[in-house]
Amino acid sequence: MQINETQLKQVNTQIGRLIAADNFYGKRLKAAGVDKVETVEDFLNLPFSEKEDLREAYPLGLMTCKEEDIVRIHSSSGTTGKPVIIPYTAKDVDDWGEMFKRCYEFAGITNKDRIQITPGYGLWTAGIGFQNGCEKLGAMAIPMGPGNTPKQLQMMIDMKSTVLCATSSYALLLAEEMEKQGLKDKICLKKGVFGSERWSDKMRQRIHNELGIELYDIYGLTEIYGPGIGINCKYDTGMHYWDDYIYLEIIDPATGKNVPDGEWGEIVITTLVKEGAPLIRFRTHDLSRIIPGECPCGSKFPRIDVISGRSDDMMKIKGVNVFPKQIEEILATFPELSSEYQIRISHLDGKDSMRIYIEASGSNDFKDLQKKVADAVKSKIGFTPLVYVVELGFLPRSEKKSKRVIDERFD
Repeated sequence: MQINETQLKQVNTQIGRLIAADNFYGKRLKAAGVDKVETVEDFLNLPFSEKEDLREAYPLGLMTCKEEDIVRIHSSSGTTGKPVIIPYTAKDVDDWGEMFKRCYEFAGITNKDRIQITPGYGLWTAGIGFQNGCEKLGAMAIPMGPGNTPKQLQMMIDMKSTVLCATSSYALLLAEEMEKQGLKDKICLKKGVFGSERWSDKMRQRIHNELGIELYDIYGLTEIYGPGIGINCKYDTGMHYWDDYIYLEIIDPATGKNVPDGEWGEIVITTLVKEGAPLIRFRTHDLSRIIPGECPCGSKFPRIDVISGRSDDMMKIKGVNVFPKQIEEILATFPELSSEYQIRISHLDGKDSMRIYIEASGSNDFKDLQKKVADAVKSKIGFTPLVYVVELGFLPRSEKKSKRVIDERFD
């Protein structure tokens, strides 16, 4: 997907904003003697921006308009360093709402639906984004926020909620609680819109089976509006993204060069019309690919595949580079195992070790299963982990995102 003439003009407007604001990116453009782009090659020569750049701009160094034009800020969690503060103008908030409304429409959700919103409210972009789009659509918002599972279920029953917005982890927790309490027949859910974390096919199937609903992946990140910049349609052939608001590239994370459509790499995003904090060639570290061709739904909006992981979530164990998705793919080959697992990495007596805890989906010979999983990991990746098969429900459930990998070497 090459950048087109309209998008190049929009990028030039953003370049003007950034240079006038003289923020970190404006300074880079000035140093490079760049004040506009005229060709695809010009655009591909623009420097990347990184999350660390945004942290260094704390608190309001990303702002590219007058302060009186800022109507809201949002922020990343700041769990891995300084938080990133993103300022929004009224137009930015409105544009985000329009994108989110489009997401609901692509999922077949209408103003007759009742949408139960369980992601968190506050500085982060979750709950309020789901609500903004819901109100733009004209549907009924039920703004629960996270936690208080008994009340969530009660409201779901009493309000006859038809759509659940959540992380996949919390959707699974709710599904399991419904099963325990025998509430499934009292639930009116038809669809689920889930985001914020990567989830396996096995987990997807469990949620689909236990809740009996259509599932939709929503994409977004705080730095780029928030959730709502892309979603899959009913044909589930990838996530459509809104190329009238963002330009999306896929690069080789090692070289920084664009890869052909259809090849996997790292998502890089440029905001085309954002006013408060425009970003050019922002490296998300999310891994996906552009899906070539047209979707059966007929939409002209391009598509990316579901997020397979992050370019920065690689683990190095006993000299071997391992991604969590590799472990997940091996576990998925065992029908005796459920979707829930946890990886713990520790360093003892001068050696790294990996422990994999995985829930069984039924009553099996756990010891035999442990050996088979350990052998499969050894065969595919090159070292033997310690594997512990545990009963269904043993591992912790989350009302937000599940923590799949715990690296105790740095605790």
